[in-house]
Amino acid sequence: MNIIKRREFLKTAGIVTASALTPGFLKALSNSASSVPSSGLKYDGKRVVIVQLSGGNDGLNTVIPFGDDAYYRLRPELSVPSGEILKLGTHTGFHPVMTGFRSMFDNGEIAVINSVGYPNPDRSHFRSMDIWQTGSSSDEYLSTGWIGRYLDSECPSCVNPYSAIEVDTTLALALKGHTRSGMAVKDPGKLEIGGGKDFLTELSGVKPPGDNSELMFLYKTLADVTSSASYIRSHSGVYRSGLEYPRSEFGRDLRTIAELINSGAEASVYYVSLPGFDTHAGQRGRQDRLLKELSEGLEIFADDLRTAGNYKDTVIMCFSEFGRRVAENAGKGTDHGSGNCTFIIGGDLLKAGMLNDAPDLSDLADGDIRHKTDFRSIYSTILRNQLKADDRQILGSDFGDLGFC
Repeated sequence: MNIIKRREFLKTAGIVTASALTPGFLKALSNSASSVPSSGLKYDGKRVVIVQLSGGNDGLNTVIPFGDDAYYRLRPELSVPSGEILKLGTHTGFHPVMTGFRSMFDNGEIAVINSVGYPNPDRSHFRSMDIWQTGSSSDEYLSTGWIGRYLDSECPSCVNPYSAIEVDTTLALALKGHTRSGMAVKDPGKLEIGGGKDFLTELSGVKPPGDNSELMFLYKTLADVTSSASYIRSHSGVYRSGLEYPRSEFGRDLRTIAELINSGAEASVYYVSLPGFDTHAGQRGRQDRLLKELSEGLEIFADDLRTAGNYKDTVIMCFSEFGRRVAENAGKGTDHGSGNCTFIIGGDLLKAGMLNDAPDLSDLADGDIRHKTDFRSIYSTILRNQLKADDRQILGSDFGDLGFC
């Protein structure tokens, strides 16, 4: 009998897949899993779309406190002139390129949460992103993500990898659990087994694992990803968007998510990234382009979902791993900071607008914005109210309810 090494099996299963050549016993495993009564995770049409702004977006030039003189004093080159800002009141406004956000804000579709962060902030991209993705404290090191633990917390045999989909080639830590994880899919129409036909030919000659629990787990993993990939591929061409998204990778990724949602895919979580926000030098121009892409992309995405009747059941969260320093640097950029703004977007928000005050630039922590809102309170609100999950169990504590959904 041919033997497939565990490492090779996991590597192939992780690449993910769909094929009609799947061995019969794997199909049986997959069918038996899908036939389990839905006593755990029941898809009710509610979903969350998470948008990661990678690199540390400068929140002060995103939601601009133009009413604070310190903003202009500390940023003589980077500050946006008051007359150009899309004003949301007498003190704050959006960057002038964010017309899509302004329109959604006026329609009650955006909640802005200022000064978001966590105690003892870490200014390393990798460490801070780990903290955000795991939902941990700065002195904790967790191997699972907050969405992965959400999948773990629901009936394991009732959850498929397609319950949480990341539009990327690799899976973020946020979607990895102890026993269940989401799946990474860049192009749903091109899903296939990573090892190809040779792998499947070899696998088809292997007998079922019998009483070997470790092998049974591995086979079950492949069965899950195989059936999930087939499921996603079957939904990928049902709906085709006729809207003009930004002609960029981010725009294409948003279109992919919209088409899956509007095709009826029963995923509770979607995850997508927009990179490039590490603006140590030449920030104006670079960040301007990214914010324009973000604003235009999400406005079109919202319109796409609205047209198909799916916007009211969707909550979108935009976050970055940290903000930037308040004062500009010599390179006309900003260095790594702490507290930042986070956006919640949706067609049926319970609270919209500015949910708290702009950061007080006269009260800084070593040149950084003091965090006023723990990022995990945003997670707990989404888990509790949108995903109907036990946020205390998943996050390890009660971080409260901000009430936006």
